[in-house]
Amino acid sequence: MTSPVPKVNENLNNQNDLKMPSPRIPPPTPNSEIQHNSTTTTAMQTHSRQSNSSRSNSLESSTAHLRPHTGGDVRWEAVNSVSAKGPIGLSNFRLLKRLGYGDIGSVYLVELRGTNAYFAMKIMDKASLASRNKLLRAQTEREILGLLDHPFLPTLYSYFDTDKFYCLVMEFCSGGNLHSLRQKQPNKHFTEEAARFYASEVLLALEYLHMLGIVYRDLKPENVLVRDEGHIMLSDFDLSLRCSVSPTLVKSSSTHNQTGNGGVGGILDNEYALHGCMQPSTFFPRILPSKKNRKSKSDFGLFVGGAMPELMAEPTNVRSMSFVGTHEYLAPEIIRGEGHGSAVDWWTFGIFLYELLHGTTPFKGQGNRATLYNVIGQPLRFPDSPQVSFVARDLIRGLLVKEPHKRIACKRGATEIKQHPFFEGVNWALVRSAMPPHIPEPVDFTHFAKKDTSAAVAENSHNHHHSDHHNVGGDHSQNSTTPPDYVEFEYF
Repeated sequence: MTSPVPKVNENLNNQNDLKMPSPRIPPPTPNSEIQHNSTTTTAMQTHSRQSNSSRSNSLESSTAHLRPHTGGDVRWEAVNSVSAKGPIGLSNFRLLKRLGYGDIGSVYLVELRGTNAYFAMKIMDKASLASRNKLLRAQTEREILGLLDHPFLPTLYSYFDTDKFYCLVMEFCSGGNLHSLRQKQPNKHFTEEAARFYASEVLLALEYLHMLGIVYRDLKPENVLVRDEGHIMLSDFDLSLRCSVSPTLVKSSSTHNQTGNGGVGGILDNEYALHGCMQPSTFFPRILPSKKNRKSKSDFGLFVGGAMPELMAEPTNVRSMSFVGTHEYLAPEIIRGEGHGSAVDWWTFGIFLYELLHGTTPFKGQGNRATLYNVIGQPLRFPDSPQVSFVARDLIRGLLVKEPHKRIACKRGATEIKQHPFFEGVNWALVRSAMPPHIPEPVDFTHFAKKDTSAAVAENSHNHHHSDHHNVGGDHSQNSTTPPDYVEFEYF
């Protein structure tokens, strides 16, 4: 069984840090990722002074109406019914089971008291975050979760803090993660059909994040959770980078193929190119000029054969000097310390697809140091077995180009990947209606009924801080004991 792969921490100061000579990393430029911890600390302190005991920032009832894909969600109804009686806090929840742990917190299966509604709660220790200079990461994750409204991304139902902890209340995924699910497959790898299904949903999630100006930076099977109905949910945003993005319309490659331009997308004439930073859910109604100035379709010169212009919302100008990620998934530009942007997500997408199909990652070495040197110096190779199709290999080759500016999708983003022959036959508008390759067994919550544990309890995890195997909604065979009192709890 593949052992958990630790993250590389940008501070390089804990058990999972890189044990090799660090690359020369120049000081951050004004456009690089901002790491003002004093500002973050002040923000966190201000956030913590909202009340004396349990400060609640539960999402208001109106928030549910801003998230159309969660319409009719009984969990929103439960949260709204409880929050109508007063601020939601830790005492409103029964902690049932520890699901997983990571670099900045632990995740628990919880029940909202009096509702029969179950959630995953991420609990982060304030003192530990402050001592390890990771308050900014916790703040960034909360802010990103509050922005998301997508069927393959988490919904943040509530967040609050106590004197000791920050708490995020999210959806519980009963199917575990793709790492655990892959281990259960014959020969520990997915069929190409199953890999295409999971990759297509992850691709749509990454596309949405990039439209919001979010570079994910931590794609791996451990962070792809499986919902009750078999569709995926991308999780864990504490390594993500926020930046500005300017959505732009480009001519479709199909149109260019007809005009002899080799399928290379071109930017619309300035009169019709639309730039700006806006929410994806409200973008499309504003694509065309206003009605009074609108020209006929034929005037655009784009609709040959009925082809529509494409949306390009790739944050191509972002540059970060942070040294973060998971060793086997790190892009070459991160290891070389050259500064990186959104193209790192397409590198990790290639590693992700390779692992789904082959059961291992392509550059894995005997240790972390060897793995990183392989990423930099070794060519991409495919094993003789299992056999995968030519189009699958071709897509992976295009994604795992070591020079980020030559990597597929580095300019046009997910639009370019969707058009690759590997995804031929995928109806992108109806991906949610496709039949998943695996439907998890329903979770029987009745065996938790006799465990009347206090809401302020947690399992002692001082022996787990050496690993960073995130497993939110993960393997239910682990960590099934009732947690002791939270006062003795160590998160890291």
